[in-house]
This record gives sequence, C-alpha cells and structure tokens, in this order.
Amino acid sequence: MDVSKYSAYDDYKWAVGINQVILTLCGIWPKNNETKQEKLLSNIRVILMLNILICGCFIPTIHSLFKIWGDIMCMIDNMQYTLPLFIILIKLSTMWIRKKDILLLLNMIKDDWLKPKKIKERDVMKKRARLARIFTIFGYFMMLVSYILVVVLPIFGISMRYLTNKTDPDKLTPLQSYYIYDKNKSPFFEVSYIMQSLGLMVAGVTYSSVDSFFGLLVFHVCGQLENLKMRIIHLDKFKNFEIALSHSVQDHIRLIRFINMIDDIFTLMLLSVLLYFGIVFACYGFLLGTMVNQGRNLPVPRLILIILASVNSFAHTCLYCAVGEILVTQCEGVYEAACKYKWYNLDPKKTKSLMMIMIRANKPSYLSAGKLFPMTMSTFCNMIKTSGGYISVLLAHRE
Repeated sequence: MDVSKYSAYDDYKWAVGINQVILTLCGIWPKNNETKQEKLLSNIRVILMLNILICGCFIPTIHSLFKIWGDIMCMIDNMQYTLPLFIILIKLSTMWIRKKDILLLLNMIKDDWLKPKKIKERDVMKKRARLARIFTIFGYFMMLVSYILVVVLPIFGISMRYLTNKTDPDKLTPLQSYYIYDKNKSPFFEVSYIMQSLGLMVAGVTYSSVDSFFGLLVFHVCGQLENLKMRIIHLDKFKNFEIALSHSVQDHIRLIRFINMIDDIFTLMLLSVLLYFGIVFACYGFLLGTMVNQGRNLPVPRLILIILASVNSFAHTCLYCAVGEILVTQCEGVYEAACKYKWYNLDPKKTKSLMMIMIRANKPSYLSAGKLFPMTMSTFCNMIKTSGGYISVLLAHRE
C-alpha cells in the first residue's frame, strides 16, 4: 500500500495558515499546554477587543439608532453597521467561550495530518485545505477594500453613508454614531475617529477569520469523509479485511462526533448570520427599489459600498450554506459506498460489521442554524425568497 507521511505537519500548518495568526492576535486561538500567564494574556486581549468593539462602535451606533428611529433611510444606513457589529460580538464571544472544544477539533485535525496515509488521501486533504485558503484570501480582500472605503475616505471628506444634518451635522466619522459629548470638538473628534477605526479593524479581521476558520473545519471533515468513502469502496484490497473494516467503523464514528461538535459550537452563530443576511438583503432591496421607483440617483460612493456590503454578506452566507451542502453530500457518499459494496458476498459476521456503517450513515449528518434550519443551499435559496417577499411588503408600505 502506497503510504506517505512526509512533511505532514508542514501541510497541517499550511492548512491552518493565516487563521492561526489572526485568531492568536485576537486572543481566541486555543493552545495545548497553555500556561496561566499565556491564558491571562489571551483573556486580556479578548476583553480589550470586546471593549473596543462595544464602547468604540456598538454603543454609539445603537444610541444613534434610537435617535433616528422612524426615518427608514437613516435606519437602513445605521443597521448596515449595527447588525454586523452584533454578529461579530457573537462570533468573538463564541470562539472565546468554546476555546476548549475548538482545541479538541484542532487536535483531531492535527492527528489526521500526522497519520500515515496514502498519497491520494493526502492530496484530497490538501485540496480541501487549499479551497479553505482561497476563501480566506477572498474574505480578507473584501474586508480590506471595505475598510479603506469606510475608514480612509472620510478623512478626505468622502463618505459612503447616507448623510443628513441629523446624523452628521459637521465632521464625518466612519459610522453613524451619537455620543453624550460633542464629538465635533477637538480632541473628542480625533479620539472618536480613532476608536471607530480600531473597532472596525477588529470587526473586519474577526468577521473574516472566524468564517474562514469555520470553512477550514468543515472542509477538513469533508476531506476525511471522502477518504473514508474510498476506503470502504476498496475494502477488498486490504490484506486484513476485519481490521480495515473495524478502523473504518471507528473513523466514521469519530467523524460524526467531529460534525456534532462543530454544530454545537457554531449553531447560534449560524442562526444569527442567517437572520442578519435576511434583514440586510431586504433592506438593500428596499433601498434600491425606492431609488428606482422615485427616480432618484444613488450617489456613486454609497452605491459602491452597498454593492460591496451585499456581495460580502452574500458570499459569507453562501459559504456557510455551500460547505454545509458539501458536508451533506459527503455523508451521503459514505452511505452509498457502503450500500454499493458487495456485502452479499461476505461472511455474515463481516456483513454485520459493514451494516453498522450503513445504518449510521443512513441518518443524515448536517450543520444547523440554532438547531432549527439545516445549513444547505436549499435553506439559502429559501432565505432569499423570504427576504424578497419582505422587500415587496416594505415598498408597498412606503407607497
């Protein structure tokens, strides 16, 4: 049997890549044998990040939302930032609270990379890791462009937002915000601008890193399921059928446990992402529909921001549902491989062992949003249809 274990740990590090660097800076990357001092420093970093997000961005935008309540255009402008900030707080808190569980997943991934394996099996793992890396690069690129548009351009007097005398009476800031002090006076304006800039930087890297890390976990388990399927198909090629079948059953149970752990950790986050996407999609659709019906011209800078925000939200939500769909497909592939195997030619004891995989694989394994909705492309399409219905309701109500 052609087996390879060369540079396996390097492949593992390559797969984890930039996610480890960013999440370590945020203080939410779990480590083995972490000392008390390292744990304290990590907790301090997380608390600092949370305070920057809450005090620098979230509270001022929420305060502003109460001030402009009833003005639909200002509310949409506010919620395009307030909702993502709320989602990011959930993501950061989830990763912080569930660090021990995430560490178990990382150790399982590391063990998978270090195990001796066939060349084809390692190629499958590298292919899945490469896909996760592409999504990571795309996510960070979109966040970088958005950050430049939202934070850098207002310095030169160019804003991407919906500006009114009520929300921006004098000097421009990246976010629609309201403070208990006069932010237009120096040095309050400079301090507020810096705090919002830092908060948006933390928000951007957290949003993208958690999403790409989630994709890495799911892509990895998909690769393991694909390798398991191939081993089941070629069970007759192993020297010892009983040992090979026993290892396949144990590996299948381990992968099911892996999937359940991912679902338990990220289920609340997935639910919040779906709700956020539905609201933002409906708001942007209403905004564009209003502009078309009333014959108004949407300012080019704001139109660019809306397009980028829509593409970013669409891509990240689609990523969640797409990897969930791939996971379901791979689980079904294991079941089909066990059913198509010529089990009727085996001894009764061997057939009984093979049936353990068939029975368990027949029960679908999938990720869920709040334990309510399966994360599949069907759910994604239904969310778009529902949001589209609310767009027409909002337009009819405005008329």
